[in-house]
Amino acid sequence: MSEIKSTNDFFKDMVIGHPAGLFVLFFTEMWERFSFYGMRSLLVLFFMAPIVNGGWEWEQATASSLFGTYVGLVYLSTMLGGYFADKVIGFRWAVVVGAALMTLGHFSMAFETTFSIYLGLVFLVFGNGFFKPNMTSIISEMYKDHSEKKDGAYTIFYMGVNAGAFFGILLCGYLGEKVGWGYGFGLAGIFMFFGTLQFWLSQNIFGDIGLKPVAKDKQIVDVDDTDKRVPFTTFQFGLIGISSVLALLWLINSPMTKISKGMYDIFPFEIKYTFMGQVEYISGNTVAILISLVLFISLLRIRLFQYSKITRQKLIAVTFFAFITIFFWAIFEQSPNSLTVFADKYTNRVLTGGSSLMFLIINSMMTLIPLIIINWVMFKLFQKTFKTYQVASLILTFSFVIIWAIALWMLLKDYYTAGYINLSDGILETLKIDKVTVPLTEVPATWFSTLNSLFIITLAPLFSKVWESKYNPNANVKYGIGMILLGLGMAAVGFGAGGIAPGAETASVSMIWLILVYLFHTMGELCISPVGLSYVSKLVPARMIAFMFGVWYLAVAIGMKGAGVFGENVEQIAKENGISYFFWLLAIVSFVLAAFSILMSPVIKKLMHGVR
Repeated sequence: MSEIKSTNDFFKDMVIGHPAGLFVLFFTEMWERFSFYGMRSLLVLFFMAPIVNGGWEWEQATASSLFGTYVGLVYLSTMLGGYFADKVIGFRWAVVVGAALMTLGHFSMAFETTFSIYLGLVFLVFGNGFFKPNMTSIISEMYKDHSEKKDGAYTIFYMGVNAGAFFGILLCGYLGEKVGWGYGFGLAGIFMFFGTLQFWLSQNIFGDIGLKPVAKDKQIVDVDDTDKRVPFTTFQFGLIGISSVLALLWLINSPMTKISKGMYDIFPFEIKYTFMGQVEYISGNTVAILISLVLFISLLRIRLFQYSKITRQKLIAVTFFAFITIFFWAIFEQSPNSLTVFADKYTNRVLTGGSSLMFLIINSMMTLIPLIIINWVMFKLFQKTFKTYQVASLILTFSFVIIWAIALWMLLKDYYTAGYINLSDGILETLKIDKVTVPLTEVPATWFSTLNSLFIITLAPLFSKVWESKYNPNANVKYGIGMILLGLGMAAVGFGAGGIAPGAETASVSMIWLILVYLFHTMGELCISPVGLSYVSKLVPARMIAFMFGVWYLAVAIGMKGAGVFGENVEQIAKENGISYFFWLLAIVSFVLAAFSILMSPVIKKLMHGVR
């Protein structure tokens, strides 16, 4: 590798049209997402599983509430991680600290005790906070002089995210459901450890990017960044503090009151009011989050009007996209929550005969072909980096050796241990055969979540090319298309669940509807998630990048907790109106927001001042 002196030097050693450093981040993020999504796919099922099966036998509302708080805190903690990276330890150390904390978190959860599970979740929250915003900050610095390639870079990076998610859900989910919850949690920790080593040993490939900040670096200002500095006042810090404390207490209190059956409540009061002659009550928890939101919106308005007109308008555009993003993730993240429970309770996952054999073949191809593709990417990277980063390359190779071993063991185990059932019907009697044995396969409930990652691995290169071509639509249209696709996915499962009666505990809905959900949702995700990160990096001044990525993840955090809130109400809605009603409600919300995004296109285009 040549010596890195400027950002243009990154583009001298290219791998598939992008700097080799992008693919070091690709594989580091891949192992982190392997661990994160692998564990997360099991979380709600673990909480709801019967005690005799090693679970905690919680109601779905309780499991969804803790799930929403966990993923919400994961993204909320990115603001803390972004601040420490910017001001204290730099991007690289933040990534290493985060990865180490997550490794400890996953290993802690492997013990499956009440204390170790909660301790592991705490480690994972803070670990993600240090890790997540700073990976994208490194990419932003690498591409700061090549903004035309940022959309493609983030899409490829997102392919690495989903490669890890795919293998994590597939393998951790399989071990958790079929062997034991602790094995699934523990496997996630092993690959988080490998990802930490691979990043640390390859870090010189990033030149000076992400090093520990020093005093002189804090004075550097981009030539295009002529806006005045607006330091936070004591009053503004006060608003931040009160709003943050109330939001944090609300996040913690929401599941705590359900887990303790009301014994513990941080806000043990209610406000009574009369509406249309009916006496209603607002819980103390609801009052706390409403006050927090009012204070945050007030602070946002004050800050926006302290900047120059152009910067203010660009930040308003970012705020608009963040608003849509909240609802996108609140609906999209039903995947490890209500959709996984739907797969477990209402979907016909038992395949027999030719269908069973077909699934085993398809599952084998789904597992092996992506592995081959990712290994090809690894080989292309090694062509540029092996001589300089031999130990990191060998660790990455060893990681894939383990992945291959586990994947082949899983596939062979499914082939050789498929159950059998006896069938007899009119056709068999006609053939004068009394009984026949056919293979029987039960598809794991977590398996459907792998489809999202599989479709992204397949479709990400296509979307990346479109975003770099003359057919690249503007930001609002991308968001509108993404929300339409999100709505189509929910409409598909809503239609498929139409025959389920209100209050039904089980059903046998065809798997095709869940497959369609993940296909539509994946295409919607490719229109919104990586593109949103790219627009933040383009619209925000360079000195605010890490902090604004944190703010962006704050919007995602609200959406994640929103997903948990939706999940808390599934059972009640299903009892009163049927599970189909719940999915149709989410579809309608998606379509309304899609129309809103597209109609706002001329306004937001002006606010972006030529940024595409």
